Amino acid sequence: MPFEEKLAWIMATVSAVAYAAYVVLLLGRAGPVPLAEVPYVPLMLGTIGGAIAAQIVLRTVAAALAPEDAGMKDQRDREINRFGDHIGQSFVVTGGVAACGLAMARADQFWIANVLYLAFVLSAILGSVAKIVAYRRGFWPW
Repeated sequence: MPFEEKLAWIMATVSAVAYAAYVVLLLGRAGPVPLAEVPYVPLMLGTIGGAIAAQIVLRTVAAALAPEDAGMKDQRDREINRFGDHIGQSFVVTGGVAACGLAMARADQFWIANVLYLAFVLSAILGSVAKIVAYRRGFWPW
């Protein structure tokens, strides 16, 4: 498995697990309180920080386990990476537009922040899945 594919697996897995943990913890704190009134900021910052730290650790472990592959990128890796990033960015744009719409509708900050967080997570997951599929099924730029 190419090193860049391993990194895509790490990104997709860590992003999904961190967001799932955020949602479970947030819903667990809600109870009878309306969701928008739950203190979400420390929880969101904690899961984002935890995801960043986990990705750094896992990338370091992956590089240590295959030092000959770490940092090696050829033209195909660069094109697959660019392709996956372009696919993932669609969710960032969609999330930004949705957050802008929520702000114009004067929605609570909770909903705006959560739409943006979900957009970034979906961007990371979808971009990583696109990269993994390109590595597994082949990639032919046109």
